[in-house]
Amino acid sequence: MVFLKEKSISGKKYFYLTKSIRLPGSGVKTIQKLVKKGEPREKFATWFEGQEIKIICDWAAKAYRKDSVFTEGKIRKIEEIRLNYKKILKKLSKNQLKDLFDRFTANFTYESNAIEGNSLTLKDVAIVLFEKNVIKGKELREIYETVNSRKVVDKILQKKFRVTETGMVKMHRVLVKNMDIPAGYKKVPNYAIGRAVETVLPERVDAEMKKLIHYFEENEKTIHPLQLAAKFHGKLEKIHPFEDGNGRVGRFMINVILVDKGYPPLIIRKTQRIAYFKCLEDFDNGYAENLERFILEKYEDTFRKFFEIYLKYLK
Repeated sequence: MVFLKEKSISGKKYFYLTKSIRLPGSGVKTIQKLVKKGEPREKFATWFEGQEIKIICDWAAKAYRKDSVFTEGKIRKIEEIRLNYKKILKKLSKNQLKDLFDRFTANFTYESNAIEGNSLTLKDVAIVLFEKNVIKGKELREIYETVNSRKVVDKILQKKFRVTETGMVKMHRVLVKNMDIPAGYKKVPNYAIGRAVETVLPERVDAEMKKLIHYFEENEKTIHPLQLAAKFHGKLEKIHPFEDGNGRVGRFMINVILVDKGYPPLIIRKTQRIAYFKCLEDFDNGYAENLERFILEKYEDTFRKFFEIYLKYLK
């Protein structure tokens, strides 16, 4: 919020518009603009927006590690998107926000489940989620998969999940309800569809998941949240801790990390399935950059083709 401050210097009064900007890590930076008495605050809205973007981008560029994928330029772009996303949400009414996230939930649920072979169309998913109807000729498992996924997305958007073992097991329990799939860590060995990788044996899952959480907590302040989400996803998929639902939990967890930090959630489309699986396989083989680049592209694409477009069509 911008507020007016008055200062007296050598008996002369000066007026400053002042705004405090909370930095993503910790701390606050205050910016001021000298104005004439009575000038409308709206006149300087664009200036303050520009200054906020610069300050946040400067902070992120210094705070997070940079490499060939997450360059300083890319980190600044990611932060600009986050701030523009925040601005979009502020412009929407309560009903528009509900509509936006209903649409996001339907799209994410459809695309994520389709990657795993669910045959429901986007229209089918909308009917199941919002009209509460069952689609004739479809397996009951696919219906439950859709309904359960919607519950998970809702909880993610409400920031109900945390990056913990407990949080992921809780998520998996919601995801597989009524699907005749054991909830929690696997009891028998499994494999990753579309990839030639040996997943972790059941007796090692608990230890490997603890290592994964430790890795996340150890790097949370030095690796950019989007890059950390990509790395976390790759490591989780290699462990494959659940008997079924690993891919869905993994994609959900990307958005848990992003939403918790104020970034827009992303969608991986079923049309990108082959490229996505190839990037996961590359990650398995020690080439993390391809998966990181892929997730970065989906972040930018989702914001541009979903959130920005939504606002555009409201005008």
